[in-house]
Amino acid sequence: MLENYDAGQTMFELMEKLFPIYRSITGNGVRETLKILSEYISLETHEVKTGTKVFDWDVPMEWNIKDAYVKSNKGEKIIDFKNNQEFVCV
Repeated sequence: MLENYDAGQTMFELMEKLFPIYRSITGNGVRETLKILSEYISLETHEVKTGTKVFDWDVPMEWNIKDAYVKSNKGEKIIDFKNNQEFVCV
């Protein structure tokens, strides 16, 4: 059954799925990541409302990127999330 299993190939395919996802500590990217991971391992997820106290930490607001850019001193966009998403790390 496992004689044809290629762990390296499986990990590469998983990374191809996960790499393009924009994620922070909260938000849609985390949900999508956990959904993909649940195809490989057993996961149980729970959503917690923003502001909920968890030990010494308050659950932050969700963060989902819509747009981001850096402008030069001339006002030109030199880094633009919409045009270079594969190079932007969030």
